[in-house]
Amino acid sequence: MTKTLKRYFIKSFIVLALIHLAYFLYGFFTFKGIAKINIYTEFYRFKFYDDVSISHFFVSGLFLFFFLIFLVRNHSRENYKGSSLFKIAVCLLLISFLTFSFFISFSFGMNAKLKTELSENDFNKDKKLLNVLNPFLYGYTSYSSEKLFNYENILYPKPYPVIKQEDTIVPGEYAITETSYYSIDTIKALTSTFDKTTNKADSIFDILGFDKEELYKRVLSKTVIGDSTKIIFKSVQVHPEHDDDICIFIENKSLFSTVQGDSIDKQKYQAAVDRYKLLYNSKKDSLTYTFQQLDTLLRKYNIETSLIPKQLSQDVYHYKANRDEPLNGIRNTFDRKALTERFTTLDKLFYEPNYLHPNIIAIYFTVIVVVWAVLFLFYILFNKKKVQ
Repeated sequence: MTKTLKRYFIKSFIVLALIHLAYFLYGFFTFKGIAKINIYTEFYRFKFYDDVSISHFFVSGLFLFFFLIFLVRNHSRENYKGSSLFKIAVCLLLISFLTFSFFISFSFGMNAKLKTELSENDFNKDKKLLNVLNPFLYGYTSYSSEKLFNYENILYPKPYPVIKQEDTIVPGEYAITETSYYSIDTIKALTSTFDKTTNKADSIFDILGFDKEELYKRVLSKTVIGDSTKIIFKSVQVHPEHDDDICIFIENKSLFSTVQGDSIDKQKYQAAVDRYKLLYNSKKDSLTYTFQQLDTLLRKYNIETSLIPKQLSQDVYHYKANRDEPLNGIRNTFDRKALTERFTTLDKLFYEPNYLHPNIIAIYFTVIVVVWAVLFLFYILFNKKKVQ
């Protein structure tokens, strides 16, 4: 490969780099912002009908047209063979790829603008706020759901969490059952120590006449890890229905949106702790202030809302103090579907950015290979013609 051909390829790469930069800036400055994001938003923009795709088609076509003309006219009088032809083929393949990937740079520009408007740290802070407040944000009909709101969902304070146990008192067609709740505790010990203690405990239970089989039934799981044994078991009986420090809003452990990289169980527990402290350990103004933060968040993401923080705080405290009253009037109206869609889409844009849509991957690389083959074959044939 001659020095002039090398310089030509280098100049071509520089031109392509400048075009990519232009598309990057195009994506950066045309990004509509987080307030306009919805489930149809994606970084992939080669749709064959929008301004990016149309301009891409013409810019790519014009570049390849002039590139080929100058390549054949000024750099095809040498009869290249072997390694030189291979190097030329590689350069032409890179040219083909870069010529058909401007829309990817456009997507990178959109991504960069997104990160300037909403950092990952701020996004995660918003998630944590919504996770803490999630039990206050359901539609009123959801509060009657035993699946969403029940004592087994309580993670804090001690002796929670609990496990439910139903015993049949009177069997038959009209059976009578009794529901009990037990706290869940954990014992960790060296396996050798545990075995010795278990044998001694069995002897003591036999002497005292205790039903050791009933005690063993309380074991939920037994795990041996290395030289240690971990046992999770039902401990003391708990009566959450008579617990004055329990209300419906802490009977839900669902997360609105998980924070990437953190344990889901830890996130649920931390949200439960913060929620409990907000309801039982903080002043009433603290809850109102937190709902003001929620209102700001909803407006930040352009979510339609009629939420009034002070009214919502009053409703929460009302149902906290009146546990037996059906919850059917909480004033927490906002567009829940839009908020869910917004965060689902932002999660994808942050952690699964779609720069090249799966639907066109095969077509995309087929086009690149075909264009590369045409350029290379045309160059070889024209080269031979010139030599002859």
